[in-house]
Amino acid sequence: MLQPNCIIPDGESLSVEATAHAARNPGLVLEINDEIHQRVAASRKLLDEFVASGRIIYGVTTSVGGFVNWLVPAAQASTVQNNILRAVQSNVGPDLDDEYVRAAMLARINSLGRGNSAVSSANFDKYVAIYNAGILPCIPEKGSLGTSGDLGPLACIALVGTGQWRAKYEGEIMPGAEALQRAGIEPMELDYKEGLALINGTSCMAGMAACLTTDVKRLIKSYTLASCLSLEVLKAKIMPFHPAAHRQKPHRGQILVADAIYSTLADSAMIVQDHEVEQWLRKMARDEPRGLDEQIEDAYSIRATPQVLGPVVDTTLFVEATVETELNSSNDNPLIVVEEGDAVHNANFHGQYIANAMDQLAIVLVTMCNLSDRRNDRLLDPDHNGDLPPFLCRENPGLRLGLMGGQFMATSLTAEIRQMCHPMSIQSLTSTADFQDHVSFGLVAARRTRDILTNAYCILAFELITACQAADIRGLETLSSATRRMHEIVREEVPYLDFDTPTTDYIEAVAAQLRQGRILEALPEDVEGYEW
Repeated sequence: MLQPNCIIPDGESLSVEATAHAARNPGLVLEINDEIHQRVAASRKLLDEFVASGRIIYGVTTSVGGFVNWLVPAAQASTVQNNILRAVQSNVGPDLDDEYVRAAMLARINSLGRGNSAVSSANFDKYVAIYNAGILPCIPEKGSLGTSGDLGPLACIALVGTGQWRAKYEGEIMPGAEALQRAGIEPMELDYKEGLALINGTSCMAGMAACLTTDVKRLIKSYTLASCLSLEVLKAKIMPFHPAAHRQKPHRGQILVADAIYSTLADSAMIVQDHEVEQWLRKMARDEPRGLDEQIEDAYSIRATPQVLGPVVDTTLFVEATVETELNSSNDNPLIVVEEGDAVHNANFHGQYIANAMDQLAIVLVTMCNLSDRRNDRLLDPDHNGDLPPFLCRENPGLRLGLMGGQFMATSLTAEIRQMCHPMSIQSLTSTADFQDHVSFGLVAARRTRDILTNAYCILAFELITACQAADIRGLETLSSATRRMHEIVREEVPYLDFDTPTTDYIEAVAAQLRQGRILEALPEDVEGYEW
């Protein structure tokens, strides 16, 4: 019976969130059931029959890549398969974080377990054993084309599996052979196709994409909740979030965000009721046009929040579905399809789906940060913040600068991620003697999204800090119950700032709260709008 700390990578139902959870919980192990074992064995048996009959199959009885036109005798298969691993492992740069390595390994095991890749049962079981033992191959993060999959990164894993390269085990970096020996695992012995099957796929980019998508989903929820506090302290009007408007433009994300905001602020005494503004404006009306300090509608960075964050939600859900499909796919070439009784040459290793998805996720993050940048400016500018002090500096203004410096950081990071957001999915360059003449850069796109996300945490953290500062100035007693709780969470790390001090540690502390999902502890239980 499956234990609570186990997951079955059945090749069909591995979710994005389950992948991220496994990647971040080293104690969670994989359990392979009989059905998976049978699929793996059947695929290998069929390939054995093809080889025995003399069929010409790419990567089995031919070489690979730029040597595609070279035939290779089956008797020399082991040499070729091992050379493939060594030749393509050319990545450089810092190693990927442990969680991304685990995610890549899980994604590859899940794909191999579908029974179309024709690895031997023995080597498949060794791959699983390496994962369960906590052996983490070192994967330099730069250098993958993302077409023919993540050859270099996955080769790092396969090389460790064969007792080569280097790995982290029990907190130490050591040769792959030593890690296997310490864990009591015999090295893989590769035969025809197996080296190719281990590295020819999108598993590294898909695993990383799963982790990032999970993080962004959580951040969107946190930012939607944080938006409620910003709207309150900016004295926003509530009517633009009323469900009646959004039923007339029924995008799912827009409706969810509007409902989340409207419901969260239902018990706020600080949010402004539109009809009260209208009544006051009617009293001010004269026979001639006149300008007033009050207005009937708010700026777009306030009023259009559902229309901005709605597409963010919808896009992220689309990305999640894309990544999930990729995780549960056979993405190497050729495929040995038992149901068809044939070897099927294909290009499922191409990472364009993940490249596109990560570009979209990058745009999602920049969209949120653009919105946050405008709100930060409104919160700090006395011409736009509704009678709050300049830079939220109530005590000794002029002698003190308040939160002015934090805006420097947020604006700088926003500009940086805008430049970083240029799509990787359109950057195709030809390689490998024009054999790989269209490439995806899917892993590069995922890495770039990771870096944007790191900046986004800090940008959005600063908005939370400014909103909490404004809330203290306005008075906490009129906040909604949810935003009051969120204020308490932030105040665990950041005091009310009636003194000037370096804010780096405060910003990074709140960024950590966002990254860890601490802000979501303030979510109201009876609000459905956050369920995405």
